Amino acid sequence: MEQTELDQMRRQFDQQVRERFPNAPIERAELLQYGDDPEVEPGHFLARVVVAASGDDEERARTFEAFHGEYRAAFRELRRDLDKLPVRAVLKFTAGGAQGSGKTLVLQLAPDRGGPGPDGPAQTPVMARLGAEDLETLDTLITVGIASSRADAVRWALARIRERPAYDQLRARTREIEELKSQF
Repeated sequence: MEQTELDQMRRQFDQQVRERFPNAPIERAELLQYGDDPEVEPGHFLARVVVAASGDDEERARTFEAFHGEYRAAFRELRRDLDKLPVRAVLKFTAGGAQGSGKTLVLQLAPDRGGPGPDGPAQTPVMARLGAEDLETLDTLITVGIASSRADAVRWALARIRERPAYDQLRARTREIEELKSQF
């Protein structure tokens, strides 16, 4: 994406945030692309809104919850606006002013793509912390078109593992061990 187009999208996002959340304690609104932040996947954006919140963790949590309660409808409207972008964008609200334990308060709204995921409705979200090398591997799978997201890349890699004959042997041994354990 060209820098002028990206700059215009960033200005529009900031303007939409300011319009949708008038008089709200917004520190900043950022539209980040791949390379700006490790959270952002290739071909995606992260629309991050930092809400001013000060005090200890409990006070910051109350401020953040009050913000969420007051602007609930604006959250949905902003999410719908982001869904109109030509690329996938995750909307993330974060409480600023981390003090005390440094606890991060986050509300994340993923794009609504309508309908179940590629493997049907029975999917379980899993969070994993990956190092730079693992992220680079997933991002390479996205860049070459094998996967459309990091989650798809992980699913693809797991499917390759299940195709290996050794995996079937491993599963058989696991069942044997479970059967032996049940005899105790």
